[in-house]
This record gives sequence, C-alpha cells and structure tokens, in this order.
Amino acid sequence: MKLGFIGLGIMGTPMALNLVNAGHTVYVSAARRVPDAIKDSAAIPCTTVQEVASNAEVIFLMVPDTPDVESVLFGENGVAAALGQGGERKVVVDMSSISPMATKAFAQKINALGADYVDAPVSGGEVGAKAASLTIMCGGEPAVFERVRPLLEKMGKNITLVGGNGDGQTTKVANQIIVALNIAAVGEALLFASKAGADPAKVREALMGGFASSRILEVHGERMIKRTFAPGFRIRLHQKDLGLALQGARELGLALPQTAGAAQLMQACAANGDAELDHSALVKALELMGAHDVA
Repeated sequence: MKLGFIGLGIMGTPMALNLVNAGHTVYVSAARRVPDAIKDSAAIPCTTVQEVASNAEVIFLMVPDTPDVESVLFGENGVAAALGQGGERKVVVDMSSISPMATKAFAQKINALGADYVDAPVSGGEVGAKAASLTIMCGGEPAVFERVRPLLEKMGKNITLVGGNGDGQTTKVANQIIVALNIAAVGEALLFASKAGADPAKVREALMGGFASSRILEVHGERMIKRTFAPGFRIRLHQKDLGLALQGARELGLALPQTAGAAQLMQACAANGDAELDHSALVKALELMGAHDVA
C-alpha cells in the first residue's frame, strides 16, 4: 500500500521503518530533520504533511501532544487539505497520545472531509517500537479498524479495538496512570530497602519471584539501580499524559489522588532539570526528599 508516516522521533522512526520493511511505499515527514535511518531506507521524504497525505491511502501520525496533532491535521499545508479529493477513502490513524475529547472532535472533522479516523495510541516504548511488539489501543469504526489492522500488525502484537473514536486515547491515559503509579511504587520500595541497609539489587531479585513482580520492577527497577536513565519514554511526555488524566478527571468529577501524587513527583524531576530523562528517573524526586540515593 501507499502509506504516510508523520512524526519521526524515538518511536516514529522504528515504526515507520517496520512498515517500509514490510514492503509498503511509505511517504514520511518530520518536524525537524529526517533521521539517517529513514534516509538510508526506501522511505520517501516529503516537504509538507499535505504532500504525505496526498500520496498515501493511510496516514499515520506519531507526534508529541494534542496541539501537534491539530497542527498536522488542520494547519497550513496540513493533512486535511489532501482529504476528500476523489479516489479511495483515506484513513487517518493517530498513534500519538493525546486528549480523548480532542480526538473525538478531530475525528468528526476528518469524517466531514470524506475520510476515516482511528485513534491508536501505543504502549511499549522504544524497545517495543523497534521489535514491532507494541500494544496498540484503538478507537474507531469496526470496518475501518479491520482495514488498517494488517498495518498495525507490522508495528505491534497486542492490538485491541476498544470502542469508538476517543476510546483508544482513554485507554492510553488509563495505561499511563497504571505505569506512573507502578514506577512510583517501585521507586519507594527500592529507596526504602536501600536506606534500611539492604542491597537494592538483591531486593529486586527477590521481589521478582513473588507477587510484587511486574514488568516495571523488572525493567525500571533495574534502571533505578544502575542509573541508566537514557530515555525510552521521557518524563516530559509522561507529565503530559498525567495532565490529560487529571484534566479528564476534573471534567468527569473524579478524584485521582495517587495520579496527582505521581504527577507531582514528575514535576519535581522536571523542576530539577530532568524532564528529558526516562520516566524511571521519577525515583530521583523520591531520593531528593529522602536525602538518600537508591544506589
């Protein structure tokens, strides 16, 4: 198929390459420079996102935040300018993590222009993007989802249609709540163990064999101990996702106290210059308050 991919960051680049390697013709656009890995592939760089959308049957987006998606879709020389121009009905697949409410509004506008829309945010980080093992949470019409599912299967393994437009983004927000709270729990546990005089690496090893075992303890616990905070998923982006959760909670009349606490820990990290580190570096805020490092 002729595909478009807009957004070539840490996640977008390997995702786009997986589509290229699957034999598709992929037109690409990046906000800044096109990565060398894309230049060295069969992907076709374009000067505008409108050019990408004009050439593609299915247009994928992987950009940082809600305003970025809005700009890509409806800004000058945006995707919307290339929709409804005859031929097969195009599909916009937004794989970014953005506001569920804004997603519903974007989908309505895209539908009115004669195209279909699927929100398909992902979980799994850079490792999952490279391995094509991402979890993909989708919102959209069943027939449209089935049309793009074979393409999603080139980027992920656990692919679920949750419901209508916006429901995929709602699921991603829920995912980010769980991940943030688990990172905070692992950070507190390892900090407690270290301050008490136990070897945090041995504590983690022991806990991995019990009911406290989790993927967060396995991967992020190791990062906390080894101090390997190169970003797989940046604190800055997780802050954004927790902001979406708290904004949605206010609109729904909900209290999410643990989510608010995790958001404050990430804010403390950002205030100390760590916004670009991996979200496992949330432990640094706990270490600051406890005047003690895990390792």
